[in-house]
Amino acid sequence: MEYVYAAMLLHKAGHKVDEASVKKVLEAAHVKVDETRVKALVAALDGVNIDEAIQKAAVAAPAITHATSPAAEKKAEKKEEKKVDEGVAAAGLGALFG
Repeated sequence: MEYVYAAMLLHKAGHKVDEASVKKVLEAAHVKVDETRVKALVAALDGVNIDEAIQKAAVAAPAITHATSPAAEKKAEKKEEKKVDEGVAAAGLGALFG
């Protein structure tokens, strides 16, 4: 992720996103630089309109935030488990009293 952030920072600052620049940003952030990843990132961004890609990502972001979060899923699971447990308990009491 830090490689993408470095490219975005360079783009936002108005600098060219090339291997040397990305490497300098990563080194300044004390990130151990993997030359292969730097080359792959720069190659992947070649010919890409970064502003347009960011705009598309911003449009897609609200759809992602409306998805169920892991915390909400856990709450739903706990409620479901609780209902099952109450049902089992009620069935057990019914067996005791006939």
